[in-house]
Amino acid sequence: MATAISSPVSVEWYPVYAFFLIALGLAVTAYFFIYEATSTRKSRKLSTEFSSAIVASIFLGFGSLFLLLSSGVYV
Repeated sequence: MATAISSPVSVEWYPVYAFFLIALGLAVTAYFFIYEATSTRKSRKLSTEFSSAIVASIFLGFGSLFLLLSSGVYV
């Protein structure tokens, strides 16, 4: 007999995860913009820019996924 596929995360937690992941993603994005605006061309580090952009992208991506799941759009 086949068993039903279930989510490892409870459906009731989708809005909470969406809120916190998007909030964290926006905070890291704000850090990225502040870093770009306040540093000079010579003091910027490419590794810092890439790492903050990747972390913000991951948080915002998963936050958007949980936002869609919490609103009933199953992707």
